[in-house]
Amino acid sequence: MHLHRGTSKPVIAVVGGESLLGKEVRELLDTGHLPASVKLIAAAEGADAILTRGHDEPVVMSSLQVADLGTAQIAILTGSAESSRKAYEQIRGRAPAPVVIDVNGGLEDQPETRLRAPMVEPDGHSVAGAIHAIAHPAAIALALFLIHLRKAGAIRRSIAQIFEPASERGQVGLEELQKQTVGLLSFKPLAKDVYDAQLSFNMLPQFGADSPHSLAEIESKIDRHLASLLAVAGSAPMPSLRLIQAPVFHGYSISVWVEFESNPGTEAILRALESEQIDVRGADHEPPTNAGIAGQGGISVGGIAADRNEPRACWFWVVADNLRIVAENAVEVARELL
Repeated sequence: MHLHRGTSKPVIAVVGGESLLGKEVRELLDTGHLPASVKLIAAAEGADAILTRGHDEPVVMSSLQVADLGTAQIAILTGSAESSRKAYEQIRGRAPAPVVIDVNGGLEDQPETRLRAPMVEPDGHSVAGAIHAIAHPAAIALALFLIHLRKAGAIRRSIAQIFEPASERGQVGLEELQKQTVGLLSFKPLAKDVYDAQLSFNMLPQFGADSPHSLAEIESKIDRHLASLLAVAGSAPMPSLRLIQAPVFHGYSISVWVEFESNPGTEAILRALESEQIDVRGADHEPPTNAGIAGQGGISVGGIAADRNEPRACWFWVVADNLRIVAENAVEVARELL
């Protein structure tokens, strides 16, 4: 789909520009040299204008309640799922309506939504739709890894243990982890609004019963998105997944076990993984970390080791900046639409 609305410069509206994902999208749009102007709209309620921090100076953006989305050709929804649904209610009645890029899954259940991840889509892959929903960052990271790894040799089966960062719950998730850490060190009661459990200095296989979120539902979403991405790319079998909430602020860490039909050897594996989107760390380099990849695109793979008990299998350590990888794919969809 291409956008043609007169001769004026196209407008990209970023709804939720004050959010963690909104800031990442803003940064990539600023440096991406897209032939469009950017309009920032806050998803926060209760104010006509929102003041937030930019690179060099404060940024003032209008709130969703007073913004006019009808002037935009593309709307990138980066706020909460609820704000995305409110924005879409404004958009869907327009003629012509802006094409929507949904980065938080708020519109995933709409029949006109198409799942997207240009980073792992094959060359020439074309998708038309009113809503382009960016796949879950863990699904994108695993798909990118498996699609390249299969070039080393046929994969028989794989298992992925995914460690989720607090930033996946947005700013409130970060703040609760911070408050819990301070509270534990100062012997104060713990904030539990987001996780309904102690996350600080702890690992969670599930959230508390009163949490508004569910690790099981998030795990199911990753599984669903990864299956769709691998189906488009072809020939990589679905791994078995387990999601754990880790007490870290940013970045996914994923421990992956892969059994090949016949072990191709480390050198063939390293050659298969080498690409512009994958930073490969061999035995001569330290394995990547979620802290070390902050602000970097793509994924990083290291800690490659043969399974002592299964000669056809290897272990891998995969990390990705969860916010950056989603923003990268969202901006690439916008580039396609323009």
